Amino acid sequence: MPTSSSEGQPQLDTVHIEQLELDCIIGINPWERLTKQRITIDIEITADLSAAGKSDAIEDTINYRTISKAVTSEIEESSYGLVEAMAARIVEICLEDERAQSVIVTVRKPGAVRKAAAVGVIVRRSR
Repeated sequence: MPTSSSEGQPQLDTVHIEQLELDCIIGINPWERLTKQRITIDIEITADLSAAGKSDAIEDTINYRTISKAVTSEIEESSYGLVEAMAARIVEICLEDERAQSVIVTVRKPGAVRKAAAVGVIVRRSR
């Protein structure tokens, strides 16, 4: 449970993972099903990180390395048609940690649309 500040508001901090680059099968076109493509993922997990700030102990926080490894393992070994489905699965992984209050996941497919640097989705979920 989030602790409260002096004003009675919960402490909400963010664990941030930026531009995690992974190779996976993603897309609905037949050629996209044949070879892995590079995607990038941003993750923001909102939680009360005050205990870790006081203790300086990794077990008191949401470990970004643990999240990154779990997401990498899931995505690189899977096959999705839509980035929406991929983002939804990443959110589920992040919410497995009970301390996570909300998650924002951005999934981008670079070069998927001509003349665009990338396309993708942003999925937001909370408890």
